[in-house]
Amino acid sequence: MKRKRGRPRLSNTIQGRPWLFNIAMSWIYLIIAAAFEIAWAIGLKYTAGFTRFWPSVLTGSALVASVTLLALAVRTMPIGTAYAVWTGLGAAGTMLLSMTLLGEPVSAARLASVSLIVAGVIGLKLA
Repeated sequence: MKRKRGRPRLSNTIQGRPWLFNIAMSWIYLIIAAAFEIAWAIGLKYTAGFTRFWPSVLTGSALVASVTLLALAVRTMPIGTAYAVWTGLGAAGTMLLSMTLLGEPVSAARLASVSLIVAGVIGLKLA
């Protein structure tokens, strides 16, 4: 049977894998991408404006890994959700890590604000 031209048919599989596997893998990719986003954001502090070679290389590598994993995640998940979760987890993680590693001030208002970000990410996951 000859296939009609036009819009390609949507498949419930990518590379022969069931859709549920692809969705689970997308969330795994997204969480790892967020971890790399935290790494490159914190790494910026150690690059001294990209004047230090090895911290700059590691920060750039984390950035590339983060965006690559985000691109893999959006193959099977909506871009709006993926981007919001990626930036939300990245922002919350960077803030918490900067408080612990870099000695940034800790206050109830800052902790409440980061918990609102995390609540929004959880809401997107459940929706």
